[in-house]
Amino acid sequence: MRLLADMIRNMDVEIALNTLKFSTKDPSVAMEKLLVSAIANWKVKNEGADVTDSNLYVKTIFVDGGRVLKRMRPAPQGRAYRVRKRSNHVTIIVDSRSEATVSTTTEA
Repeated sequence: MRLLADMIRNMDVEIALNTLKFSTKDPSVAMEKLLVSAIANWKVKNEGADVTDSNLYVKTIFVDGGRVLKRMRPAPQGRAYRVRKRSNHVTIIVDSRSEATVSTTTEA
């Protein structure tokens, strides 16, 4: 999951969605759903703003560890191996890029 997060960090939203859609990594489907949800949340927060006109990008994305399910797998000679099924928490922040405004001042 962290590899995908590093791959789409600071990308435009459209490019990031396409990157995740055509990625062969398994968690790309879940990451794509998260990004679509983040875009929908941005739309709700900024009513009246268009996604294409606002130049959205992935401002921040990070992956933290989640809970670990501990299971046992049979091993030879009556032993057991531990299997740790890990999960994670992903945080995505989407923001609009503000164009650099050039201001000119004239003094009389």
